[in-house]
Amino acid sequence: MKADAGRPHADPLVTAAEIARLAGVTRAAVSNWRRRYADFPAPATDSTSSPLFDLAEVRAWLDAQRKGQEMSPEVRLWQQLRTDHGDDMIGGLTAVARLLARREEIGDAALRPLVDELAADRSPAELLAGLTARFAESSGRAGSDGITSPHLVRAVRHFAGPDVPGRTVYDPACGIGSLLFAFRPGARALAGQELDPARARYAELRAEVTGPAGVTVRAGDSLRADGLPELRADLVVCEPPAGAADWGREELLLDPRWEFGVPSRAESELAWLQHCYRHTAPGGRVVVVMPASVAYRKAGRRIRAEIVRRGLLTEVVALPPGMAATHALSVHLWLLRRPTGPEDTADHVRMTDLSANAPDGPFEAADDQTVPVARIDLLDDTVDLSPAAYISARHTDFTAQYAATRAEIKERLERLLDTLLPPLLEGTAESFQERATVGLAELARAGLVETTEGATVSTSDQLDTDYINGFLHGAANNRRSTSASGTFRLDTRGARIPQMAVEEQRRYGSAFRALTEFEQAVAQLARLSERTTTLARTGLTTGTLRPPAP
Repeated sequence: MKADAGRPHADPLVTAAEIARLAGVTRAAVSNWRRRYADFPAPATDSTSSPLFDLAEVRAWLDAQRKGQEMSPEVRLWQQLRTDHGDDMIGGLTAVARLLARREEIGDAALRPLVDELAADRSPAELLAGLTARFAESSGRAGSDGITSPHLVRAVRHFAGPDVPGRTVYDPACGIGSLLFAFRPGARALAGQELDPARARYAELRAEVTGPAGVTVRAGDSLRADGLPELRADLVVCEPPAGAADWGREELLLDPRWEFGVPSRAESELAWLQHCYRHTAPGGRVVVVMPASVAYRKAGRRIRAEIVRRGLLTEVVALPPGMAATHALSVHLWLLRRPTGPEDTADHVRMTDLSANAPDGPFEAADDQTVPVARIDLLDDTVDLSPAAYISARHTDFTAQYAATRAEIKERLERLLDTLLPPLLEGTAESFQERATVGLAELARAGLVETTEGATVSTSDQLDTDYINGFLHGAANNRRSTSASGTFRLDTRGARIPQMAVEEQRRYGSAFRALTEFEQAVAQLARLSERTTTLARTGLTTGTLRPPAP
């Protein structure tokens, strides 16, 4: 019987990632065991995205398969948290943090000895950091709200620049503090706000356990109820909630934070961007994680244009897919800087495309991955801030590529007409109408052909494969085989082909084969033509190509 989701289970429960640690293998190996072994323990919960398994059953199965290892103290502590708190692992981590901060002198009878055992050979900060990392890894995409992935933390740190001693760093959607606390080295103060009170409480305790002082975390909705309205930070970092339609637009229409324009309901990310900018001190910087679609959506065009026109946007970085904890899509980093005066603005916006890199880096852009773009070149009808749109244009040799593709099209056209399209002579339809035919089903029953989806193969030297498939795709059999949706499906029951000597079959087969090759070559030529016309239009409209003089 499966336990109800979110309720504590009588026995400890573990995730697939924890089973992998217990057995000393990868998560892929655990997934493989689940597929290969029918006796692998069934999930104890109904969750399909991050199922939990009964620890006792898993250990018994590992012992039977001789795949288990001695359970480490970390695993025993984690399993106790699963037993006590079920899916509420933030509550479990908070209980550990309270013990480490000596907020609970007695604490849970089962939890305290496990925490004390681990704390005997490591600092409280190291212990809590390890548990937090385990939580981030085992949550899965469905349970990752409030967590900034380690990949994304490293990327934001890289593009935020070197640590500056004595600065103030602010994160208005700090979750459990993953991104905010990454900027602790050298910072004078860290400030954050988090909508979920449980996550905010855990972030507070993390700061208290790991030190040093100077960390402030408020619970509440930063957009609707700004808990730090007077704060002006040297660096503002944020991974805002993506796609939140109910962000408070109607009640915040006249809010002074919207100095670039009031975001639409569908553009909550642009509300967070302006909130971050509002909290930035003169000369300070903003690094915000954005969905890639914010760079080009029509609803946000005016706000994008305003931040470009004012010279506030300094760089847009397209990161590789898989960087975010909650989804696998590509995200962008938008970097802004608040000027110290009227002349202290950016003349260019650097466009950087790292989408082809691995999620763990490198984050240093190669020469063909980055390009500065003048503000005036961004302020067109769409104000598209997608880096790929500008990098591909700047790093393409339009003249050479257009000449090469034009020559290739010419060569392919000549080959199509001269060699691929077979010469055919006049025939008489009446001769085929009088010719005897044989059904494909009969040939299959006799073992002379084998049919697969969309094709038939001859198994006899008296039947030519190309001849058979050519007639099967002819007009008569097409009428029998084409579905109402227009999809061709071979009708093995009704399809028929004319009977003829094998030498004649081969002549027909050769013609059918040439037609198939011609059809494939035309399709390739169509794709090449599409790329060439796109290349030519882009070159003509960007000034890298021009028509010849008359």
